[in-house]
Amino acid sequence: MSSPRIRIGEWFKTVDGDNLEIVAHDPEEGVVEVQFYDGTVEEYDLEDWAALQVKPIAPPEDWSGSYDLTRDDYGVDLDRPAGDNHINPLDHLDEED
Repeated sequence: MSSPRIRIGEWFKTVDGDNLEIVAHDPEEGVVEVQFYDGTVEEYDLEDWAALQVKPIAPPEDWSGSYDLTRDDYGVDLDRPAGDNHINPLDHLDEED
């Protein structure tokens, strides 16, 4: 069975059900670096990469899993009424002349 094409930014699912993204590929060294959805980073040689038997998937809709973010980290007030998520950057400037 051939491995899917290795491209940075592509997402895959392992046979164990883990989602991962390719974050680096060095064809000269024959290694692939991936980041799992939970944030774990691993490096595989091409033989081990092929043994993972990954299948391509679409990127997850909730990209925050690997970044260990909380609701406060999103930079918007998620408790505002729908349609009122506008942030005015001028609200955060000091009014010193």
